[in-house]
Amino acid sequence: MGMKPIDEQHIAEPGLVVLDITGGDEDTVRAVAAAFEARWATSGIGPVRRGPGEPGVRARIYADILRTRRGSPYPTA
Repeated sequence: MGMKPIDEQHIAEPGLVVLDITGGDEDTVRAVAAAFEARWATSGIGPVRRGPGEPGVRARIYADILRTRRGSPYPTA
């Protein structure tokens, strides 16, 4: 039950990133994703998954680190 592979289409332009977040529980993974969403333009968190026999949970988020969220206290990179 792994994540789909990342290909060139996912990161075809400068500033686009794919972040795989792994945490001990779903609340932690969602909190980390929310922190990214508060800073950059993102896809929003994908499904939170638990792999059979693997510790923790995982989720994926796509972000454009050159575009900050409106009202974000962080400057663009």
